[in-house]
Amino acid sequence: MKELPNPTFALSPVSLPKGLFHRSSAHFHGSNQAPVPQVAQAGLAVSWARHNDEVRQAQRLRYRVFSEEMGARLDTTIPGHDVDLFDNYCEHLLVRDQVTKEVIGTYRVLTPVQARRVGSTYSDIEFDLTRLRSLRERMVELGRSCVHPDYRHGGVIMALWGALAEFMVRNKLDTMIGCASIPMLHNGIVSGDVAASIWHQLAQSHMAPIEHHVHPRLPLPVEQLDSGLPVEPPALIKGYLRLGAKILGAPAWDPDFNTADLPMMMRINDLPPRYRKHFLGT
Repeated sequence: MKELPNPTFALSPVSLPKGLFHRSSAHFHGSNQAPVPQVAQAGLAVSWARHNDEVRQAQRLRYRVFSEEMGARLDTTIPGHDVDLFDNYCEHLLVRDQVTKEVIGTYRVLTPVQARRVGSTYSDIEFDLTRLRSLRERMVELGRSCVHPDYRHGGVIMALWGALAEFMVRNKLDTMIGCASIPMLHNGIVSGDVAASIWHQLAQSHMAPIEHHVHPRLPLPVEQLDSGLPVEPPALIKGYLRLGAKILGAPAWDPDFNTADLPMMMRINDLPPRYRKHFLGT
């Protein structure tokens, strides 16, 4: 199975809200591209990065959000860009403002073929994924998702999700994993209490079957924290749950991003009917 994303994809309007390869990122490591005409979605255009300059635009957006806004400590090789070991093995999904042409939303996608080439997924660094080994041949990792602060109205995320769903189906992939971040800052104080509270909430109703549970390599000590705070999960996590995502285990602590990372998995077959119809037309 070797197929890559369509260079451009768009949705009809809907309202709703983390080394470098030895060659340049012309990407398309594992697929056969079938171009799709570009269509505007409420002033947005969705496409897959085709060359290194476009990847750099995504990395600049990521730096702005993760470093400048969230205060992450990024070990980057290019000033003002969030660059890591996995970037040149990934496909990069971009959302642009149709008027300014600025990249205002992004995801990166690591396919099974490219995960084998780089030797692991990013999630493998944070979690022991042994129990997912039977899923890896048709499993992609999603990561480094972010949206420009001026565009956090939901349409950007919906456009990204639509393109991801189309990519998964066309490439005969059925499982998506990734780390969903929970900020450690609460009422101006860095604390794990918020993450512990959210974890205990979600563990009651959204856990994956035990055969898919994973274990954090640097666990957040959730049992030693105050888990009784009346807090809501971040909007992105709630969105994943609406799409049928499951929690794979307790959160890991990411000291560089100062977040608690929750391992999550979404499977195409678990998409609720209304989202299946919207994203896939079935």
